[in-house]
Amino acid sequence: MESWQGKRFSITDPKGVKTVIYEVYETKKEFLGKYPRYTVERLNYTEELRGDLSRKTFYVEDPQKEGNQLVILSFANDRVVINTGLLQGDEVKITKNPMPLKFNTMYSEESTVFKDFTYTPSLKRSISIIDPETTEEIKPVLYFDEETNEVKGKCKLKPYKSYFAFEIRDKK
Repeated sequence: MESWQGKRFSITDPKGVKTVIYEVYETKKEFLGKYPRYTVERLNYTEELRGDLSRKTFYVEDPQKEGNQLVILSFANDRVVINTGLLQGDEVKITKNPMPLKFNTMYSEESTVFKDFTYTPSLKRSISIIDPETTEEIKPVLYFDEETNEVKGKCKLKPYKSYFAFEIRDKK
C-alpha cells in the first residue's frame, strides 16, 4: 500500500459555491530569464456531501518549511471570490498582502484559441483558464515550438461561453 507524505486541509462550501485551490510556485533564479517567475498547479481534492454543504479536503504533496502559497477561488452564480493564502504547518492563513494576481473573464461569439503560453521543464505554466460553471480547468493542447525550442500550449475556447483566466505576475 502506498503512503502519502504531504499535508491536507479542509474547507466547507455552502450550497451553490464551488471552491478550487491552486498552489503557486516561484521559478528558481537560474531559470528566470527563460520561464515565467510564477507558475500555478491545481490541488487535488476529495469531496464529501453533507446535506446542502460540500466538504472538500485539499492535498499539498510537497509542504515547504516556509509555507506553500495558495490561490483560493470560490465560484458562485456569476462571480468569483479570490483569496490568497499560505499553508504553514497544519494551518491555512489568508494573507493580508495579496500576491500580484491578474485575472480576466473571457467571452467570444466565435470559437477562439487562447494565446500560446510557455511551460517550464516540469510542465508547469503561469496561466490557468477555468470554466466557471463546472470549475473544471480547460486543458491546453501541448506542442513543441521548434523555433524557440520550447513546449507551449493553446486552449480552444467554445463560442458563447464565459471563462475565467488568471496568472500570477511579477510584482514589477
